[in-house]
Amino acid sequence: MIDFTGQHNLENWRITNDGVMGGKSQGHFSLQKNKAVFEGNISLDNNGGFSSVFRSIEPLSKGLKTVTINVFGDGLTYQLRTTVMLDGYRLAYKQSFTTVAGQHEELSFTLANFQASFRGRHIPNAPTLLAENIIEVGFLVTRKDAGPFSLAIANVAFK
Repeated sequence: MIDFTGQHNLENWRITNDGVMGGKSQGHFSLQKNKAVFEGNISLDNNGGFSSVFRSIEPLSKGLKTVTINVFGDGLTYQLRTTVMLDGYRLAYKQSFTTVAGQHEELSFTLANFQASFRGRHIPNAPTLLAENIIEVGFLVTRKDAGPFSLAIANVAFK
């Protein structure tokens, strides 16, 4: 489990904004009251529109089937994302979820239902996501309109 109740080191987390493609969105990750807060501003300038935060994880046990997140949202839709290596390529698996503004939620997702994608394109013939193949976990927000975002994360647990 990844939680933020103690002296958690946020250095393991990295932000990737749309600036990698010329965009101007800004995301930040900070610790506030035993939660990690992923917040910032989405800009549509220069074809921008996303921000993400990721961290590497230790290998997970075989047989884990679900991931549960405890979040406090802003009403926007986010993606819970995992990364695997497949034939030497990084492949993302994503699960979208819409938060309720100002409300704490515990959300559980079945790993087999995550959708594979590569650079934003759906990969229909990708293998089913298996816990033991996950090397990273993170969150992504993308918007069709510019504006702020804020997602507080209490924990992420694989079961």
